[in-house]
Amino acid sequence: MRRIPLSRRSHITGFGTASGAVVPHESALERDFALCVSFLDAGAVITSQPVTISFSHDDRQRRYTPDFHVRWSDGHGELVEIKYRADLRADWARLRPAFAAAIEFAKARSERFRIATERGIRGVLLDNARRLLPLRRAPLDVATAEAVRAIVGRMGTPTLSEVVAAMPCERVTALGAMWRLMAHGDLVFDPRQPVGFDTRLRLS
Repeated sequence: MRRIPLSRRSHITGFGTASGAVVPHESALERDFALCVSFLDAGAVITSQPVTISFSHDDRQRRYTPDFHVRWSDGHGELVEIKYRADLRADWARLRPAFAAAIEFAKARSERFRIATERGIRGVLLDNARRLLPLRRAPLDVATAEAVRAIVGRMGTPTLSEVVAAMPCERVTALGAMWRLMAHGDLVFDPRQPVGFDTRLRLS
């Protein structure tokens, strides 16, 4: 199991949960990345510090361990380094050879390597993840859920407001079922846009 040292930036030393599994993380930014991955793809598998890559630089043998490996549910995989932009700029000269080695390592396995910073992790997607992920474990009324699916299927790509108005039940009951279906991915929407009554929905 990954040991969690004291993080000099955020002092996060606990564990985050993604895709139903426990994922060790060393910073708040790593935790937020795991939340976003789990929200985008419930079937994604995240592995913390998956491999240590050996490479040569300046006639010396060096080693580099990426933060995560993500195996998406469609089968493609990627190595991911999580860095705050300020740290990336400050340490770029030292980090660049390691990242170049990681690119070649991933390419040889038909995968890719990428760097994720707070600019790509923190925003609307993370807000939606924080709002909806907890609802995956919430109970769902089967009859209300089926009514929502039937209405969305009939209307094509209605707005959230249009579905609520068409539901044969109280507004709060309809919204509760819709939030849960959105959290599970049964109702598809653009996760990188704020969720509101004008959000367009479709069946998975």
